[in-house]
Amino acid sequence: MKIVCLDLEGVLTPEIWIAFSQAVGIPEFRRTTRDEPDYDKLMRYRLDLLKKNNLRLTDIQKAVSSMDVLEGAKDFADRVREITQLIILSDTYEEFARPLMKKLGWPVLLCNSLVTGSGGEITGYRLRQKEGKKQAVKAFKSLNLTVFAAGDSFNDLAMIAEADGGCLFRAPQSIRNEYSHIPCVDTYDAMLEQITGFVRGN
Repeated sequence: MKIVCLDLEGVLTPEIWIAFSQAVGIPEFRRTTRDEPDYDKLMRYRLDLLKKNNLRLTDIQKAVSSMDVLEGAKDFADRVREITQLIILSDTYEEFARPLMKKLGWPVLLCNSLVTGSGGEITGYRLRQKEGKKQAVKAFKSLNLTVFAAGDSFNDLAMIAEADGGCLFRAPQSIRNEYSHIPCVDTYDAMLEQITGFVRGN
């Protein structure tokens, strides 16, 4: 059996932290894994900013609830699920991903969770496991599943390398240049073509 594992932000939805940055008017929140490959360093930076600006989980949830998925993403996800199973592997957090999952038709999502205080302040985060995307693909392969993986950023590279096939999607030029051996596509039609060829064994 062949399955597809996709990153969420930048592939099916806008970057949540960029949308949050726009909502609260703080440009420092725009920093993502496209800019900082060290995820722990990035999250400690975000947590410090949240504390400094007295922002809570409800503030992020409010911003997410007003977001929409990327144009064409819902149709693309539906088309993928017509030919095989789709699983979303993301470094986002279950506490604020739910509205976006609803807009995508409730695909399976494996992600992380947040630690919050009694006043709703975000005090930390819990990774599902270290290198969660790569480990999920590895686990699926141990079940004799054949995996196609796609993402847009530094934190997707290990997942793609572990998979049996895959591609980058709308990746920044710096990643395209450094990882030119990985195919990169810029449209859902092109990614669906990659997936269809993989599933059919072409």
